[in-house]
Amino acid sequence: MKWSEFKSQLSQFPIHHLQFEIAKDTFVHPSFHITEIKQANITSVDCGGKKNEWTEIIVQLWEPEVLENNRSMQVTKALSIIELVEKSVALDYNAAVKIEFGNAVFETKQMLPQEFEIKNDELILKLQTDATQCKAIDRGEACGTPKPKLKITNASENVCTPDSGCC
Repeated sequence: MKWSEFKSQLSQFPIHHLQFEIAKDTFVHPSFHITEIKQANITSVDCGGKKNEWTEIIVQLWEPEVLENNRSMQVTKALSIIELVEKSVALDYNAAVKIEFGNAVFETKQMLPQEFEIKNDELILKLQTDATQCKAIDRGEACGTPKPKLKITNASENVCTPDSGCC
């Protein structure tokens, strides 16, 4: 999901309570805070030797030690935090969005927004764990790692036949 789509979805439901589903039927506690919105410009070289560049916007969630609220923040509060950030940083509207969260029972990780769901007065953002990939293979190219070559010794035209196992 791109930043522009993320903001657009939020803007459509300003009075709903925002909630994050981090696994099936597992939610960030309603006391969560949005503690940071980070823009990361990534430059990498994959195993096929190709340079890749992209931008990610990471929304970091935090649960306080003392869980206070039984209701999560309204979307208007989240939008006001976004507005505050955008006054300081020009966020890339085409950047991929990731949600970062962790607590004592859920290992900190960056997750990908999959879909928004409306349930009563809640706007629930369902998240999916990000996975690694091999960009070279995804492009249909070979990985940059050299493949071992077979060495045939003592082979001659008379000895090597398709059924002899030397080829």
